[in-house]
Amino acid sequence: MRESGEKLQKGLIRRFIPYYRPHLKLFVTDIIFAAAISAFNLIYPYITGEIIDNYVPNGMMNWLLASACALLVFYIVKAGLNYFLQYWGHMVGVRIQKTLRSELFDHLEKMPLSFFDENKTGVLMSRLTNDLFEISELAHHGPEDVLLSAVTLIGAIAIMFTYDVWLALILLALVPLILLYTIFMRKRFVDVYAEMRVVQGEINSDVESAVSGIRVARAYTAEAHEKQKFEKGNEAFAKCKSKQYKVMGQYYASMKFLLDFMNFAVIIAGGIFFFNGRIEAGVFSAFIMYVTTFSNPISTLTTIYEQIQQGLTGFSRFCSIMDRPTEPEEPDAKDCGRLKGDIAFENVSFSYKNDDSATRVISGFDCAIPAGKTVALVGPSGAGKTTLCHLIPRFYETDGGRITIDGADVRTMTKKSLRENIGIVQQDVFLFNGSIRENIAYGNFEASDEQIAEAAKRADIHEYISSLPQGYDTPVGERGVRLSGGQKQRIAIARAFLKNPPILILDEATSALDNATEVAIQNSLNELSEGRTTIVVAHRLSTIKNADEIIVLTPGGIAERGTHEQLMALNGIYKGLYDYQFKNC
Repeated sequence: MRESGEKLQKGLIRRFIPYYRPHLKLFVTDIIFAAAISAFNLIYPYITGEIIDNYVPNGMMNWLLASACALLVFYIVKAGLNYFLQYWGHMVGVRIQKTLRSELFDHLEKMPLSFFDENKTGVLMSRLTNDLFEISELAHHGPEDVLLSAVTLIGAIAIMFTYDVWLALILLALVPLILLYTIFMRKRFVDVYAEMRVVQGEINSDVESAVSGIRVARAYTAEAHEKQKFEKGNEAFAKCKSKQYKVMGQYYASMKFLLDFMNFAVIIAGGIFFFNGRIEAGVFSAFIMYVTTFSNPISTLTTIYEQIQQGLTGFSRFCSIMDRPTEPEEPDAKDCGRLKGDIAFENVSFSYKNDDSATRVISGFDCAIPAGKTVALVGPSGAGKTTLCHLIPRFYETDGGRITIDGADVRTMTKKSLRENIGIVQQDVFLFNGSIRENIAYGNFEASDEQIAEAAKRADIHEYISSLPQGYDTPVGERGVRLSGGQKQRIAIARAFLKNPPILILDEATSALDNATEVAIQNSLNELSEGRTTIVVAHRLSTIKNADEIIVLTPGGIAERGTHEQLMALNGIYKGLYDYQFKNC
């Protein structure tokens, strides 16, 4: 088990090293300067010993002053090197973090929607922020501190051996104890940091959910419930953190004791050697200072060990996402250009897949939608209406059968070119945290201001936007919180007008609106649908009476299909739904 963990860590390190290549010059300079600082750290005890044993007793004032000046120069140079390490050294980590964040964000943008069905937003946010910060710290401090400590350790040991072999051996005899204890604690560190990452991701997810749903919580006076749920996660976080600090406390306390015992052993042994005339006072003083110089890198290595565990844990979580496959794209897929919109479902089946099971939603669905026609999908929730709409732009892949547009299988088309031909207006309109102009421009980022305004006019929202103090530059707030439901819906319609796609999907586009707003927006939707192949998912049957065909879906498949008049004449499911909705009218 330990071997597999070590192999995993070695594999992660090998995978991480290439991220240094674009910053190699800066990184190498940082390492060289770190080595120089280590060398300077070794000079001070040596000069101190020389001053005590030679320069002061023998009245060598010139050498004393020269040594003092040399030390001052070394300290000034060392200050400059430390500035470089603190600023440019950290910048190496920041630049690597920037690269990792860009790669991760780009990869997330290409992930299939099923991935986001399985993963919480807060957990993904933790990967983009906390994990990458720990990796950045490791990228900077890891190699730098390890090299600085190694040079200092090796240099201090070498110099101490030149002073007195036996005193140096006494000191080195304690080093294996430190190494053995570090190895013993390694597994505990790995486990506790991995657990910490999971708990931190969960609490981030709870906070993100609570903040996003604050209005719902207020409306249902559920603040106490949300507080209770948060406190449960917060308690788990505190317990996990307590476990982490307990392991850290045991490790650091033990390490500190071992390092202090080094000083104790050297002082006792060195004192005995001095009284026996084996070593001189200056050598004894220098040796004590070298013990401190020797101990500092060991303390640094114990600290960097924690940082290495945190960084590798974060990088492991980063790799776990990067190793997940992105949306599949057939190697021979081609740009489909501008489509006419002749859609056909041929024996289409689809299941939502969980970790160990699958839920069949659509089975053997057949339907043809001629270009320019409007087809409405109605029926109970869970019948697969929205799922069918998601299969057309290949948000999900079919389990069986195929979907064709203009006679060509959608899998032969690149996803980008396919989706450029499809406009979607949904019930839950998502507006990005930006301006009204930016949100409408999602329909076509190359559109001019005049084209954006024209799309807003056709969606009947231009006058409202123009009345705002900032006009089209008005911020919509997070998820469009500063706008009403009808205003958000019209911006979504303006997006679709700007995109001007041959295929239009209206997924419960007006069901969340009041009747007066629905009637007003329905006129805009009718204009938007003209000349396009339109698929409408609706619960309000008044909005689809004029559809060219209405398909009644149930969990068992297609139950009825035809025009409004034909379905009413059947006196079946559709007529029952229609009569129920209008029984009080």
